[in-house]
Amino acid sequence: MVELVKFIVTELVEDKNSVVITEAENNTIKISVAQTDMGKIIGKQGRVAKAIRTVVKAAGQKSGVRWFVDILEADAPAVDAAADA
Repeated sequence: MVELVKFIVTELVEDKNSVVITEAENNTIKISVAQTDMGKIIGKQGRVAKAIRTVVKAAGQKSGVRWFVDILEADAPAVDAAADA
């Protein structure tokens, strides 16, 4: 699943070297890109982000696994949401 997300994201951004896709616990895929490319990943009113999540959800249903996609800010460190609760 990480390869699918990496392919989609790298095709959308200009700075392909700054793309970092990681798989975290609880079937979460975290996306981090350069600050200048953040708008391209989110899209107008979040449409691109929603489309990425829809593709991941559909691919996950085919394999029987529910996946979540988090888009991280470029300057923010990766924080586990479950640890904050």
